[in-house]
Amino acid sequence: MELQSKQNLFSGEDEATWKRRWKVMYASIAGYAMDGLDMLILSFVMTAIIKEFGLSFVDAGLIATYTLIGAVMGGYIFGIMADYIGRVKVFALTIILFSIFTGLCAIASSLTELNIYRFLSGLGLGGEFGIGMTLVAETWPAAKRARATAGVAIGWQLGAVLAAVLAAMVVPHFGWRGLFAIGVLPALFAAWARRGLPEPDIWVNRKIMKDTVAKKLANKEALSDTEKEFWNKANKFPLTHLFASKRKFITTFALTVMTSVQNFGYYGIMIWLPTILMQKHNLSLNKTTTWMIVTVIGMVIGIYLFGQFADRVGRRPAYITFYICSAAAVWIYSILNDPIFLLIGGALLGFFCNGMMAGYGALLSEHYTTDARSTAQNFIFNSGRAVGGFAPVIIGMLAAKYTLNGALVILAFMYVAAAVNVFFLVPETKDVTLD
Repeated sequence: MELQSKQNLFSGEDEATWKRRWKVMYASIAGYAMDGLDMLILSFVMTAIIKEFGLSFVDAGLIATYTLIGAVMGGYIFGIMADYIGRVKVFALTIILFSIFTGLCAIASSLTELNIYRFLSGLGLGGEFGIGMTLVAETWPAAKRARATAGVAIGWQLGAVLAAVLAAMVVPHFGWRGLFAIGVLPALFAAWARRGLPEPDIWVNRKIMKDTVAKKLANKEALSDTEKEFWNKANKFPLTHLFASKRKFITTFALTVMTSVQNFGYYGIMIWLPTILMQKHNLSLNKTTTWMIVTVIGMVIGIYLFGQFADRVGRRPAYITFYICSAAAVWIYSILNDPIFLLIGGALLGFFCNGMMAGYGALLSEHYTTDARSTAQNFIFNSGRAVGGFAPVIIGMLAAKYTLNGALVILAFMYVAAAVNVFFLVPETKDVTLD
C-alpha cells in the first residue's frame, strides 16, 4: 500500500527516484527535529535556570540570543561550505557539532559557561535549516516543492513535541541539566539517519561541469561561449550571487525581511509564552506542556496546509494571507485570560504564525542558482535569525517595564509590515525550474 501510494505520487518515475527523495526527506526531517528539540528545551527549563543562577528576564533572554548568534555564524559558514564541497558532508557535520555542545550544557557551572556552550551548539544548528531544505528542494519536483519543504518544517514541530514530553518526564526527577543530557540521544539518532545520503543530481552535474571547464583551462584549451559564461558565474564566491544585480539585491533584502519577522515572532512567542502561562496564569509545568503540544499541533496543521496552498495558488498569496491572519491571531491572544480560550488561541497562533515555515525552503531555493543555493538559504534565513535572536531579550526588556502580554502586541504590527513587503518586493516563483 505504501509502495503504491508513492508510485502514484511520482507517476511515471522509477522506484529508485522516489526512494531517494523519501530518504532525503526523512533524514532532513530528523535533522530539523533535533534543531527544534535543542531550541525548545531552553523554553521549558528557563524558569529553573533563572532560579538557579538568579537571573533577570534580560539575562535569561540573552541565553537564547547567544544560541541564535551562534546559529547565524554557523549558518553563514556551513552554507558556503555546502555549496563548495557538497550538501551531505556538511549536513552531517552540523548535527554532530550541536549535539556535543547541547550535552555539555548539562555540566555548565555558571551562566558564562552555559552561554558559551549554547553559542557553540548554535554553530551547528545554524547550518541545519538551509542545507536540509536545499537537499529537499533540489531533489523533489517543482510542482510539489513547497509541500516537500513543508515536510521538513514539520520536523521542527516534532522536535518541539519531543522537548515538551521529555521536559514533563525528566525535569521533575533530574532537573534542567538532565534534560540537556537526554537531548543528546535523539541528535545522535539524526546523525545516524544521514548515512549514505546521495548528493542531489543538480549539484553533482554542476560540479562535473566545473571540473571539466577547470581541466580545459589548466590544459589551455579554448572554451566555448557557453562554457565561459558558466565559468564566470560558477567561479564567483557564492555570497556575491545574492547581490549580483539591483533586482537580486532587492529580492535578497525582501526575503531577509520575511525571515526576520518569522524568527522574531517564533522566538518571541515560543521562548516566553511558557513563562507567561506559568507566572501570569499560574499553570503547572504539566499544564504548560499541554498548551505547548496543542500549539505545536496547530503549527503542524498550518505548515501542511500552507505547503498545499503555496503549491496550488503561489508563494505570494500564501504568505500575504498568513501574515495578515498572524497579526490578528497575536493581537487576540494577547488579551485572552480564560484557560480554554488560551488553549484554542495557542493552536490558532501556531497555525498562522508558524505555518509559513513550510514555504521558506522552496521560496529561497527558487530565487538562486545551484552555485549559491545553500549559501542563500542559510544566509537569508540565519540573517533573519540574527534579528529574531533579539526577540527574547527585547520582549524581556519590555516585559520588565510593562507586561509580557503587552510586549507581544508589537508582533501584530510586524506581521502586517511583512505582508506589505511581500506584496511590493517579492517576485512569484511558483513552478520555477531550478538551475
